[in-house]
Amino acid sequence: MKNTLSLNLITAALLASFTTSVSANNTQSDEDTMEEVAVVAQSVSFANNATSQEMSKQQAAMTSALAIIDNLPGVLINEGDTFGSDDWSTTVSIRGFQLSLDEQQIGITIDGIANGNSNYGGGAKANRYIDTENLGTVQVSQGTADIASRSNEALGGTLNFTTLDPTDQAGLTLSMTNGDFDAKKYFARYQTGEMLDNTYAWVSVSSSSNSDWVQQVGNSERDHLAAKLMHVNGPLTVKAYASYDDVTEANYQRISAEQFAIDPTWDRLTDQITGIPYVDQVFRNGWQTHRENTFGYVQATYKARNWELSGNVYYHHNEGRGDWIPPYLEDISADGFNQPHSEITTNTSYTGGSSNGRIYFVDNEGRQLNVMEGCASSITFPYGGAGAEFDPKCYAAGAIPVGSYRHTHYGKDRLGFNADFTYYGKIADMDNTVRAGIWYEDYQREEWRDWHKRIDARVSVNFDNTPYWVQYNREFNVDTTMLYIENELDFSLARVRVGAKKFLVDLEGINQFDNSKNTSLTSDSDTLLSAGIVAPTAIDGLEVFAGYAENFAAIKDTVLERDSSALDEIEPETAENIDLGLRYTSEKLNASVTYYDVTFDNRLNFIAPDSPDGINYSIGNNGAYENVGGIESNGIELSATWYISNEWGMYTSYTHNDSTYTGGLSTFPKGNTVFGSAENLAVVSFDWQKGNYFAGLSTKWVGDRWMDAANTKQIDAYVVSDFYAGVAVEAPISGVKAMELRFTVNNITDKSYLGGVANQSAWIGAPRTAAINFKAEF
Repeated sequence: MKNTLSLNLITAALLASFTTSVSANNTQSDEDTMEEVAVVAQSVSFANNATSQEMSKQQAAMTSALAIIDNLPGVLINEGDTFGSDDWSTTVSIRGFQLSLDEQQIGITIDGIANGNSNYGGGAKANRYIDTENLGTVQVSQGTADIASRSNEALGGTLNFTTLDPTDQAGLTLSMTNGDFDAKKYFARYQTGEMLDNTYAWVSVSSSSNSDWVQQVGNSERDHLAAKLMHVNGPLTVKAYASYDDVTEANYQRISAEQFAIDPTWDRLTDQITGIPYVDQVFRNGWQTHRENTFGYVQATYKARNWELSGNVYYHHNEGRGDWIPPYLEDISADGFNQPHSEITTNTSYTGGSSNGRIYFVDNEGRQLNVMEGCASSITFPYGGAGAEFDPKCYAAGAIPVGSYRHTHYGKDRLGFNADFTYYGKIADMDNTVRAGIWYEDYQREEWRDWHKRIDARVSVNFDNTPYWVQYNREFNVDTTMLYIENELDFSLARVRVGAKKFLVDLEGINQFDNSKNTSLTSDSDTLLSAGIVAPTAIDGLEVFAGYAENFAAIKDTVLERDSSALDEIEPETAENIDLGLRYTSEKLNASVTYYDVTFDNRLNFIAPDSPDGINYSIGNNGAYENVGGIESNGIELSATWYISNEWGMYTSYTHNDSTYTGGLSTFPKGNTVFGSAENLAVVSFDWQKGNYFAGLSTKWVGDRWMDAANTKQIDAYVVSDFYAGVAVEAPISGVKAMELRFTVNNITDKSYLGGVANQSAWIGAPRTAAINFKAEF
């Protein structure tokens, strides 16, 4: 594996020299207690967990924020590579609910603020808002979630990623990461300390890059800026956060089970231009994603004796594009029989309309050539081979291949606010808490697609910056209002809560080329009820909890852009979640067990035109959405953290999940297991710390899964292990507060497996990947 041996040798040398130089001044007692490895859960009426410092250490510093939650019960994260550098291949599964190319059923919030959706086409997951070094904790509510959670995707729980607060001490943190597959990251954060009365801030900058692990030709690059400010003055706390993220991603491609069996190390993208456009449509550097995300908020909280008021205003701007390289030119101009095609000979841009056909090979004048009679193509790759029109051997000598570089452009602006009010009172000497709040968001998104002529398809994928065809241009407006109210009464023997919330969602789709195709849709929810109870038991530290919630996912604006979607037949997705469990907390052991039952109705499925069988590049609506019945999920989640000694800690989790389709289209047979969902997940992690040294080993088992809804193609179970080791010392030399050296190896056994699943095909899991990080604080 590229760079792994050298990294191990470098690590060993650096660890030895580093610890030797500081050991004289930095000895610690063997009785020092290791850092807590607890996965802390709140005492609430639904299942929830939070990440620990050790979970962060298991991942390289340049890994995406999503990977850190993978060990929590019920959670399965798969990314195209160890560093999570490609959102196209990122999937999240919780209790049978999915985040993937075709499904958005899990809510994501950033410091409690909605992320705006997680789909590939203009969406943004948490890794686009937060640098891993600035990540605080991640709070995962696997099912019912808090009633105030701001997301209209949260059918199967919510992931809340929180940012670090500024400190009262000034200081500079520098971090450098080097890893396999040309991985590099440089990070710096400056803490201002108290720059004004009761006012603190930090600002950070990072730059990272890595190549793809398959062929090391596709380069992913990311630049990130962020800042946070906090002002505390008595009962008033004000926080402000802003981030800018600029990324270019080299994509990975999904493959079939049969392709994986033949070669489990290749995703069928190529690393060289052959001059045959049909083959070159899978050239890796033509499969790219470009995104910029700017996000910020200002939040204020005022705490009085018996009430609390908080609110924030936020803004998010997104722009970018996705690239593909169709192996032909679209014939838009209808230039006439045996005439040079203006798509080739001029810089004219055609707007709207439809194609009159496709152009594959031309002569020196730009005239389309015909296939020689009786010629059969010898091309067998990709997608099972090509017809004669794609094969240069089926044309006379001198035929010139032509091709397109297709861009789908995305733009988005979100402006919103949240307000929450809490009143602490008494009812007959019993503590009573009333909460109420509102969330409003004005969301505007634009999407357009243009086709560019490849300058010379024989030698490169370089393209003419002037498009020959702008296929469509659409705008989408979504207004979302959420209202909620909840009351919790403490009977001493138990705390009981009852609440309700409602979503009011209006969607509008505007076709910039044809107003007759404008659409609008209302996607309001019913009144969504929730209730729960938390009760202590006779055993000290042990409590029982139960929760019920009706969850809702509004119809997405992406549904409006699919012309073949039957809008009058589409309904919002809904889910009813029930959690029953026990939670135990003590000095040596923290543990929880949860039984859950979920009924998911009106499941929306995206019928995509791309698959291992080929891509229909020209389809304007790019697929369709349909309600395909529902899903029933039930299972059990267990987790435990055991402090074995002052030096050793152990964390384990186990999930058994049974998710089945309940009806709908014949392509999703009733009773079949939901594809992509694992019936069994298990994690065992050991973490050790003694003096300056620390290390850990974590192993995750993912049980068998199905790749398809028909349950005919099974993905084998797999086991992956992650290892980390390092040394951290305080004040090693004058002027340096602390230094840390950490080495990580993900998938240490180099297990070959199929990872994320979307649209009934799968991405190959990331191979063994090593990285080393050096961090210094001044």
